[in-house]
Amino acid sequence: MAGRLQLRRGTVVSTQPLLVEVAGERRPAWVDEVLLGEVREGDEVVVNVAALDLGLGSGGFDVVHVNLTRGLDGGGAEGDAHVMKLNYTSLQHPAQPAERPIPRFLSDPERPKGTAGSTPVLVLPLHGHLAPVAWAVAQAAPGLRVGYVQTGGGALPGSLSRDVAELRERGLLAGHITAAPTYGGEHEALSVVGALDAASDLDWNAVLVGPGPGIIGSDTAYGHGGMAALDSAHAALSLSLPTAISPRLSSADPRERHCGLSHHTRTVLDLLLAPVDVALPEGAREIASAFDATEHRLHFAAADLEGYAGSGLPRRTMGRDLEQDPLFFAAPLAAGTFLAGRGL
Repeated sequence: MAGRLQLRRGTVVSTQPLLVEVAGERRPAWVDEVLLGEVREGDEVVVNVAALDLGLGSGGFDVVHVNLTRGLDGGGAEGDAHVMKLNYTSLQHPAQPAERPIPRFLSDPERPKGTAGSTPVLVLPLHGHLAPVAWAVAQAAPGLRVGYVQTGGGALPGSLSRDVAELRERGLLAGHITAAPTYGGEHEALSVVGALDAASDLDWNAVLVGPGPGIIGSDTAYGHGGMAALDSAHAALSLSLPTAISPRLSSADPRERHCGLSHHTRTVLDLLLAPVDVALPEGAREIASAFDATEHRLHFAAADLEGYAGSGLPRRTMGRDLEQDPLFFAAPLAAGTFLAGRGL
């Protein structure tokens, strides 16, 4: 049974960083300015305090639900958007879908039914793989246009990710589609399969698809954000796109289920209805035995840990630095190297 929203009134006491005073306590907060607009010091706001009160690691902040000072004047819908995201919630808002129109899709004799060309797709197990993969692609194939499709399984707001903003600023990502239930990207899609199909019209040479920050965990076999990779891989396979998975690996995670090949990736590979490609770091051949009972295709690729360490891009995961858990970062670096070869 779902719990009720934990909403409290508060006052913004700082914007850099954002702090909201609730019942005399100054608490870190985040506001989705795409939906709610600007906040300023002194604004009276309503915040959702559930994540901070529960002590969630990656979600350890309050989220501004509404700005009572300047957020109730509204602002009419722009453009001709005619569908909703977060529909039938108090945060529903109009979106213009990136999916291709039906008439063009049905009348295109050059494109076989159910396919979107041959753009390779790399499925990410969690958001921490995005920056290493994008960096590795750029090193192996400068000029390759790689886009990112954000899925469920982690944070839903597209604007929450600092990694996406930095990768776009550096030119390491060619674009950002948020596929339902996520929202707020440069392009909106109502489904993952629709987003992957739309990518063919964006002149992307390859697609990264995976959840936003803060992957969902529940200590259950299937009730976690890593399962989004299963749906993403099936979406790519349904369009006959070359499909690969960047495996979640770790050499230092204190949880046994995530050591070596994480149970997140192992479960997805076990449940997939068709074989996919899996890239592993050249220095991790001992992990290959975990795939002996599967039909998936293994590939070994270079992982430039030293180069990535000096890139200035994020190098921490779950509180551990790259030097403490090199295998975690080697996996997406190898996957990016592999993807670069496919996208050429």
